Amino acid sequence: MRLSQPVWTRLLPSGLVVALATLGPLGRKLPAPGTWGSLAGLLYFALFFQRAGIGAILVASVIGGYFAVAFCGEAEIRLRRSDPGEVILDEFVAIPLCFLGWKALLPLFPAWGVMLAGFALFRFFDILKPLGIARIQDLPGGWGVVADDYAAALAACATLHVGAWLWMLR
Repeated sequence: MRLSQPVWTRLLPSGLVVALATLGPLGRKLPAPGTWGSLAGLLYFALFFQRAGIGAILVASVIGGYFAVAFCGEAEIRLRRSDPGEVILDEFVAIPLCFLGWKALLPLFPAWGVMLAGFALFRFFDILKPLGIARIQDLPGGWGVVADDYAAALAACATLHVGAWLWMLR
């Protein structure tokens, strides 16, 4: 099975494609754009998914992931660079996955603490790419751009839950 890049973004103007993939000035004007994209994703989670269930987060992540694959992959083509640092839509759509099942953590820790830990763990896994996450980035086009962030988010989520379980055992 060959993963192909969605082609409908080829019809859109370059300015729009790049602006969406970079979240406008967040990716293009600020230092450490991946961190800013992740912070924007944390705000996205807090505003829209804080009270949502796992199913809603998964559905939004599948839809968001498809659009991120399309726009991030096309931005790679337009910018003529592989996984350019200023393309941060992938971090933005991945962050909610860090918090799957997060309501189970709230009796143990304050919401702000869980969000801060999830954000920090996501950045750790996204930057260092351990556990085979680096190999996922080799997928073609936007698939590689987005899939490694989804893997980092799921690793952060698993770490949050294992950490909470260990905390309860103390």
